[in-house]
Amino acid sequence: MTRTRFSGVLVPVITPFNDDLSPNAGAFVSHCRWMLDQGVDGLAIFGTTSEANSLTVAERKMLLEALLENGLPAGKLMPGTGACSIMDAADLTAHAVSRGCGGVLMLPPFYYKAVDTDGLFASFSEVIERVADQRLHVYLYHIPPVAQVPIGLDLIERLVERYPDTVVGLKDSSGDWANTQAILDGFPGFATFAGSESFLLDTVRGGGAGCITASGNANPAGIRKVYSAWAEGSGKADDLQARISQIRNTLQGYPMIPALKAMTARFTGDDDWALTRPPLTALSDGQVASLMADLEAIGFDIATNGDCVTA
Repeated sequence: MTRTRFSGVLVPVITPFNDDLSPNAGAFVSHCRWMLDQGVDGLAIFGTTSEANSLTVAERKMLLEALLENGLPAGKLMPGTGACSIMDAADLTAHAVSRGCGGVLMLPPFYYKAVDTDGLFASFSEVIERVADQRLHVYLYHIPPVAQVPIGLDLIERLVERYPDTVVGLKDSSGDWANTQAILDGFPGFATFAGSESFLLDTVRGGGAGCITASGNANPAGIRKVYSAWAEGSGKADDLQARISQIRNTLQGYPMIPALKAMTARFTGDDDWALTRPPLTALSDGQVASLMADLEAIGFDIATNGDCVTA
């Protein structure tokens, strides 16, 4: 069996809401299409940045169906299907596989803390066995700052050994380069993605697959340029990397999800894009003004939702 793997720059897509906080499928489709048109390699819909764990199973399925019905390629989609309930995770995963998605991004069950490797292995294994489809490609999602349930090297090893054609990659959102390096060293050929574009160049130079990054919602083409420059052996890669890291550092001065939504609201002219589902809250008017001023100060063009400074 030939394994299809993602590589390059993927984006965990922000989710737009209507005034009643129901998902806005039309705006979601438009935003996803725009990012693919900007050159990103895939869309990790229903990730952390998507507020996925504030969405119901039915809402996630509905939004995926909306993308497919509007012609977005299933092979470019990596839906997040992790859940505290293995039944919900299996349901979402089976749905994604049945629709031809290129893979799924799977959180560990994150409510119970301090669970051991045996319990985590059993959780992932139950989902994989219940889906029971050779087309399934699982990308593990390691995000201990949020989930507080880490995916350690021992768990990766056990899952890859048991499911070598199914567990094919990982997104490392630990923010700890030493951890990413350990995965790259310990699992050559495994599709390892950095969780921030700040580590994009280091990751691909170390044999990794690329990055899955929130700020791709606002600067997709700029981030993709780094991957292209590396792949082409261009001497511009390091300068381009420094530039996207500068933009990332600016964004990280604000709550990331509300900031990205505020930027998209300004870019599209649609104020509803700023809406978040509680417990997240939108940026205040003062925060929005400060964010826009900070972006202008580093030469980021909010009118195009892209970088206007090139290396």
